[in-house]
Amino acid sequence: MTSRRNFIKQSALATAGTMLLPNFLKALESQSSVQVNAQKILVVIQLSGGNDGLNTIIPYRNDLYYQLRPQLALPDTKVLKASDSLAFHPSLSKLNELYDKGYLAVINNVGYPNPDRSHFRSMDIWHTASNADEYLQTGWIGRYLDSSCTNCHVAHQAIEIDDTLSLALKGESIKGLAVKNPKKMYDILHNQFFQKVSKNIPQPGADPSLHYLYKTLAETTSSADYIYDKSKVFQSSITYPNNEFAGQLKTVAELINSGIETKVYYVSLSGFDTHVRQQPAHERLLAQYAESVDAFISDLEKNNRFQDVMIMTFSEFGRRVAQNASNGTDHGTANNLFIMGKNLKKKGFINETPDLSKLDDGDLIHQVDFRSVYATVLNKWLASNDPAILNASFKLLDFI
Repeated sequence: MTSRRNFIKQSALATAGTMLLPNFLKALESQSSVQVNAQKILVVIQLSGGNDGLNTIIPYRNDLYYQLRPQLALPDTKVLKASDSLAFHPSLSKLNELYDKGYLAVINNVGYPNPDRSHFRSMDIWHTASNADEYLQTGWIGRYLDSSCTNCHVAHQAIEIDDTLSLALKGESIKGLAVKNPKKMYDILHNQFFQKVSKNIPQPGADPSLHYLYKTLAETTSSADYIYDKSKVFQSSITYPNNEFAGQLKTVAELINSGIETKVYYVSLSGFDTHVRQQPAHERLLAQYAESVDAFISDLEKNNRFQDVMIMTFSEFGRRVAQNASNGTDHGTANNLFIMGKNLKKKGFINETPDLSKLDDGDLIHQVDFRSVYATVLNKWLASNDPAILNASFKLLDFI
């Protein structure tokens, strides 16, 4: 198969000098990197469906918790007590161990004003960092790439381990790359792109949309080559749980440990929309999450990379405080958010427990705007201009 470099060298256009190359081929010439804080990496974990925060971090000494959840409340004899008032779900034993090591910060009551209980709309708000009544077409990570990656012609600065790219990773000029299997993506792009491109190169004066299409294909192919090459550098020796989410994190760990120039990774665990018979499903999902994250952190630690990585876990909303008639919980508002890192400035429980005596029509009232968490990560971890990226200034927190 003709390599990317050989393709350019053998192209008639290339022999005339790089200044004559169509824009889409310039993506294949070089790969620019994000220019800020090159050692820092952010891993975002999305718990899709609306995780029940009250049964994740449990206010085990609050009588209202037990009154409002007569079947769903976790008995105080079974929870993993971490403070005088809060405990971890028993399935989160591995997360509790990370808490004991000082690797975990829990931020309670995270949300936004005028919350939306639609999965799709609320996720859009979290992805774009917009106000509840504001509709944006770019994501907060995409705008970070736009502001931080000068003259980039590559897509691998942010990678989502999935088949489709989330709005969070879509910028105005730069978008991340969705890839589940680096080799499969490499094979598909080379089979479908390079076999056709030499016969169909858009000529000067062609429809601009055609140039844009080829440019996007070229950038994606260039990144696919780079990711595939890097994916062969390092193979993890850590045993991960046998589930898809753990496999995503293993892929991320192997790419990080290979030295790939990627600033943000994005992974998801779905299934948290627990309206009916919540208990067994929630128990299984939390165990998957905690055990997979523990293996991921062990992998990074073993290879001396954990100090370079910050992990943020969020869900688009929490659940209502009271259980429903189906032994489940319905869509709520504020929730807890997890930050994990080796050298957190502030760790443990960052703020107060949810106030179950002061609810908004049965829902928790948020006390921390999620964009304050984003601003803190952007400013203090990724060394970027958070007000410009978030289109407003938000209070910085002190976990970093």
